[in-house]
Amino acid sequence: MTQFKILEKDVVDEIIFRTEHPRNRLMLELMARSGMRVGEVLKLTPLDIDERKALIRDPKSGKQGETVFMPQKVADRLETYIRENKIPPEARIFPITYAAARLVVKKAGDMVGIHVRPHDLRRHAATYASRSGTPLEIVSKVLLRHANLSTTQRYLGEISELEAMRWIDNLHG
Repeated sequence: MTQFKILEKDVVDEIIFRTEHPRNRLMLELMARSGMRVGEVLKLTPLDIDERKALIRDPKSGKQGETVFMPQKVADRLETYIRENKIPPEARIFPITYAAARLVVKKAGDMVGIHVRPHDLRRHAATYASRSGTPLEIVSKVLLRHANLSTTQRYLGEISELEAMRWIDNLHG
C-alpha cells in the first residue's frame, strides 16, 4: 500500500496564511479545508456556489454532480471574492490553467520550505478530519466523495506510536 506524505495542520495553516493573493489563498483553502481536487476548484463558477455548498459538475466519480461543503469562513471569503471581482455567474471563478494552479501550490509550499502538490492538500483535509474524530464514513463519502472506504484509507497517513497513545488516552482518560 502506498503511503503519502501527510502535511500537519500547522504547516497547512502557515501555507495558507502566508499566501497573500486572495485568489491563490482561496484555491488553497478549498483544497485543504474542503478536500476539493485542483481540477474541481478550477471549474467552479458562481452558479455552482450555494452558501456553504459547491456543486461539482461532471465529477471524477462519473455521477452527474457532487456536493462539496465549505467551512463558513471559506464560503464567506469566496462570496466576497466573487462579488469584489464582479465575476459573472457562468464564468470560472479561478480562470487559470491546471499548470498555473500547480505552480500556485508549489510556490505556497516553497514559502514554508516544503514540497507541496495540490493533491497533498486534499489528503491533508482527509487526514486532519479523520484524526480530529470525524467518522471515516463522513471523511470518505462527504469530504472526499469516494465510492469505497478502501480508497479513502489509502489517503490516510501512518499513525505514529505517540499519536496512537494520545488517542487511547483520550478514549479512556
